[in-house]
Parts: sequence; structure tokens; C-alpha cells
Amino acid sequence: MQGKRTERYAELIKQSLSQNILTKIRDPRMGFVTLTHVEIAPDLKYAKIYYTVMGDEKVQKSTAAALEHSRGFLQRELASEIKMRITPILQFHFDNSVGENMKIEAILKKIHEERSE
Repeated sequence: MQGKRTERYAELIKQSLSQNILTKIRDPRMGFVTLTHVEIAPDLKYAKIYYTVMGDEKVQKSTAAALEHSRGFLQRELASEIKMRITPILQFHFDNSVGENMKIEAILKKIHEERSE
């Protein structure tokens, strides 16, 4: 459970990174990225950034490479936009929960259709 301070910083980081990815990253490998969640270590040294990407596995891999390549730039931008004593080290993680939720919804829909017949 994160405290109020880390939750505030997590939301600020999510907003800042979303805006920077949308407007400043011009990497052709970058797919349509949505940041889903940010977790910050209690000492504010590390931030896990969870994201999803529209597209197949090839797009997901190329986007992961583009995010990793632009990590330093995004970290510098974050340091200039959010005044923190320590700028957290960014770690990008693919969030597969959206895909899993879609699979579960499809299964539930199929079960519902079978029961209504």
C-alpha cells in the first residue's frame, strides 16, 4: 500500500510521462502507448511504469525497445518538470492485464450466450 505522498508523485509522473511520450518522442518504433499505472518505491528512487500497446506482439516488442531507448530522455524531462529531491529511475513494464481482461470478458460473453439459448 502506497502512502499519499507516493500516490501523488505517481500520478504526477504518469501525467508527465504520458504528455512527453505523446508530444516529444518521435521514435518510429513507438506504437500507441497508454500508461496504465505507476508504482514508486517508498524511498522514491525507482518508479515502475506499466503500459499497454495497441497491436500485435511485434508492435509490443518494438515499443518496448523504443521506451527503453528513450528512458534517459524521459527521466531528464521528468526531472525538469517535477521538482523532487531525487528523480526516480524509470523501469517500463508491459501491462498484460488489459489483454487478460478482454479474454475473460469474451469467455463470459460466450457463456452468457450459451445460457440464453
